[in-house]
Amino acid sequence: MSRPNFITVPVSDKTSMDVYVAIPKQGSGPFPAVMVFQEAFGVTSHIRSIADRLALQGYVAVAPELFHRTAPPGFEGSYTDFQSVMPHYGALTTETMEADIKATYDHLQQQANVVKNKIGCIGFCMGGKISMIANMILPLSAAISYYGSLTQPLIDRLGELHAPQLLFWGGLDQHILHEHTEAIVKALKAANKEFINVEISYGDHGFNNDDKASYNPKAAKEAWAMAMNFLENNLKN
Repeated sequence: MSRPNFITVPVSDKTSMDVYVAIPKQGSGPFPAVMVFQEAFGVTSHIRSIADRLALQGYVAVAPELFHRTAPPGFEGSYTDFQSVMPHYGALTTETMEADIKATYDHLQQQANVVKNKIGCIGFCMGGKISMIANMILPLSAAISYYGSLTQPLIDRLGELHAPQLLFWGGLDQHILHEHTEAIVKALKAANKEFINVEISYGDHGFNNDDKASYNPKAAKEAWAMAMNFLENNLKN
């Protein structure tokens, strides 16, 4: 059964992946594009709303369902039951994530309404990590990561980043400690990469998600304003 605003794209490992698509209603394009990478709970209404908000700003926005190998299309986990999403989250590997990222990017490259050399990404929590991986493997023009942690092997690959990287962290986050964010910043500095590092002292993990208990409207508004300026500077200028 088809779902409104979803398409299906092929992935290199012979799987198929559904992708939520939001297209600007004003103007004829072509438009810059942004890949939106999910949290561990799926392409939820919140993630779809991020894509919709980006479309209102003049971007083609696409949000791939990264659990497509283990979960049915449309899977949305409960924010209060992380154990229920663990089988899907745990099944992800760097290789499968990279395959899904490339499949999403390849789809955008095939669209007549997309500016091919003005593609960026934004991701949240798990998607924040994937945003940085995307920046490593693709010739992106901008990448944004909200509270996304990296394993040491991925920190060691930060020298591979192609585009400017914007990082958001919550100062109250007990999932990602200050020592970890400092390790990422240290690696970016050592690699002489262009980045902006922002810690919002009063934000917790997930501060941008208005469907979660940790949502902080002030932190979300501040970060979103900076994110939109960052995308405009790198995708529209």
